[in-house]
Amino acid sequence: MNFPNDETGQVLAEMQAEGIDFTIVHKVVFFQLFERKEDAQAMVAHLAEKTPDMAVTIQPDQSPNVWDVDCTVTMLLDYDAIIAQEAEFEQLAAKFKGYNDGWGVEV
Repeated sequence: MNFPNDETGQVLAEMQAEGIDFTIVHKVVFFQLFERKEDAQAMVAHLAEKTPDMAVTIQPDQSPNVWDVDCTVTMLLDYDAIIAQEAEFEQLAAKFKGYNDGWGVEV
């Protein structure tokens, strides 16, 4: 399987090379960062109301005075789906004065 030559494509290519099965669903975690805890909490509350089945956690980030909201989506490791989901989180996080900071997979 070939992937586009960008960060997401490179990560997926590495995962494929490591033998991760792309035919099954995985828990993909999308990371949102906020400078204010109140903004992070507002996004968590919004997601709890709109998507109650989504696993969402909030914790202090490794960077000082930064809050991390992790949103776990069960999905196939599909380039287009990951790009679309990341864009959706980017728009949503921006509404709460945050930004998307990538994604990872629980393996």
